[in-house]
Amino acid sequence: QVQLVESGGGLVQAGGSLRLSCAASGRTSSSYVMGWFRQAPGKEREFVVGIRWSNGRTYYADSVKGRFTISTNAKNTVYLQMNSLKPEDTAVYYCAALVDYSGSYDYTIPDTYAYWGQGTQVTVSS
Repeated sequence: QVQLVESGGGLVQAGGSLRLSCAASGRTSSSYVMGWFRQAPGKEREFVVGIRWSNGRTYYADSVKGRFTISTNAKNTVYLQMNSLKPEDTAVYYCAALVDYSGSYDYTIPDTYAYWGQGTQVTVSS
């Protein structure tokens, strides 16, 4: 079992920045892909960014490339640095863990992730 706890959401003006954190505890593994998803009201949950813990390889949705950066530390924490925020980035952001020993799962699909955090609200005002 893995527990994920997000923090760092809030209200920011367009063009501003926020950093989200996701602390993982329990039976973590280097075979995990850690992902950030977001869900706006009335919309489906969408993939934002992911990082493969074993080799640090990162994956970004086109909508956030060049603005968002995912990183990790040595203590099972994943960070999402969000710059140049736009009103359309407003959503609840979720951290998730994908158990991927084979490297064959589609990291963009929410259903492939086994563990989820509770979510943190990000609101970008215009």
